[in-house]
Parts: sequence; C-alpha cells; structure tokens
Amino acid sequence: MNSAASEAALIGVDWGTSSLRAFLIGGTGEVIDRVSSPEGIMQVAGQGFEAVLDRLIGPWSAQTERRTRLPILASGMITSRNGWVETPYAAMPLGACGLARALVPHDAASGTRIHFVTGASTEHAGGPDVMRGEETQIIGASALGLIDGIFVMPGTHSKWVHVADGQIVDFSTYMTGEIFAALKGHTILGTLMEGEDVNDDAFKMGMAAGLDSRANLLHDLFHVRTLPLMGKIPKVDVADYMSGLLIGTEVAAATREIEDIGTITIVGRSDLSDRYERALHVAGRECRRAPDDIVAKGHFLIASAAGLLG
Repeated sequence: MNSAASEAALIGVDWGTSSLRAFLIGGTGEVIDRVSSPEGIMQVAGQGFEAVLDRLIGPWSAQTERRTRLPILASGMITSRNGWVETPYAAMPLGACGLARALVPHDAASGTRIHFVTGASTEHAGGPDVMRGEETQIIGASALGLIDGIFVMPGTHSKWVHVADGQIVDFSTYMTGEIFAALKGHTILGTLMEGEDVNDDAFKMGMAAGLDSRANLLHDLFHVRTLPLMGKIPKVDVADYMSGLLIGTEVAAATREIEDIGTITIVGRSDLSDRYERALHVAGRECRRAPDDIVAKGHFLIASAAGLLG
C-alpha cells in the first residue's frame, strides 16, 4: 500500500453487483491509492460485507495516523435491498449537498462508521426510475467542470442522465445490456451466433437499423434470425449486428426529444463504453469520455458537503 496513507482524508468505496473498488482520497480530492476486488454484493456469502471491507481497506487503516477516525463513504448497490444497508432514494433535483444531507450512517460491529450514499429516484409517465451508484459518479464529474449536459453510463442497465448546474435533474434507464444477454442466451437468436471477434461493420449495420426513423424493434429483431438464414450476413457477425440494433434503438430513443443536446459525456471503463462511443459517432453525436475514478471525486465532494473532512 501507499506510504502516503497518513495524508489521506477519506476512504471512498464504490461497491456494485459484480465488483467493488476502494479509494484512499487526499485532502484536495486526489486519489492516493486504490484497490479493487471481484467481490460484488452478489459474490459475498452470508452478507459478510464487513469482513470483505476490513480486509480490503485494513492496510490503509494500519498506516494512517487517524485510523478509525478516517471517514468512509460507500456508494452503489451496497445500499440496495440485497446489500449491506438498504437506504431510501433521494428525489430530483439532486447535487452534492442533497446527497450529503441524505447520507445514512452505519456503525459496523468493529466500531467503524460507514456513511452510505443513498440512491436517486425520479418519476416518469410510465412509472418510477431509480439508480444506485451512478449519482455519485455524476457528482464527481462536476469536480472536473462537467456541470451541464447529457451523460450516458453504459451497463447492464444503461443510464442517460440530464445534469444542470452540477445537479442531476432527470435520468432514464435502458435495459439494453440485459436484453442482449437474454436474447443471446435464451432465444433462437442466440443459436445463430458464432465466434467472439468484433466486427465493426456488422455493428454499424445494426446501428443504422436501430437509428432509422422507420425502426420497429420487435419486428427488426427478427432480422437477427433472417439475415444469416438468407445468407445476408455470416453467423460470426450476428452478435455484433444485434448489439448495434439494440444500442442504436437506445440512442435514438434517448436523444429523440432533446434539443441542443451538445456533447454527450460517456462514463465507463469497459468495452461496452467503447461501443457506445462508436454508436454516438454513427448517430452524428459529439461525445467525450469522462476520466476514470470520477466516483472518488464524488465521494470527496459529498463528504466535504457533509462536513466529514474536518
């Protein structure tokens, strides 16, 4: 571990469904050290979250002069019904101060106090929408001057977030990633997919179909079967075609009614984020990538607003 632990002001924990990251954060919001683990909330047996956290950040506590007085903020699915402590959702609009007021403190058996960053909710005509963890990343982006505009956060459930003056004002969730996995793994469409190599031309072909003003997803998905069946595309291109079709449909829906959309900020580190970047270029949208670890910036801003940094 980094010997600069004694200069730390905060520990931030980004704990999701499939993995977790922890950050040792300095007094001006800089990341001094970091550690990660595949022990997401669904991989922790018997809800043994405290043991996992102690093992992960214990070396930092051993080095820092303040030890247990170092505040800990945790965000993500760790605050869900399947996590450590379920927290309520905060309503829009929502910024660092709102999240600071909504922090949920929890004293672990060891005496360590953890402040959980609650999730966020909004209401649309069809029903409610929620997020856990993404709100902290968006707040972190504001520390980098990204205080206005549209953010897309690719994932199993992708988020499109509207931000104004550093506050989240609205967001929408798209189940694109989960639908892709379900169609590939549990329908006849998946039986036609071969190979693992990425074919950008097939992806763009699917994107064009999804972006077309005449697009009709439930009908167009059948083309994932008929195109290879009729020899229009090879089986090795089928997965990329379907990926493009689904992401193209998402991009079209998410941007359809937004005037003067400007540059879209992509938040994410995965290959999926690379696909969204290509998709936005195909759609003629300007985009940029947010830096890695903006969630740590979010932890710092929320802790500062809550007066936890001394």
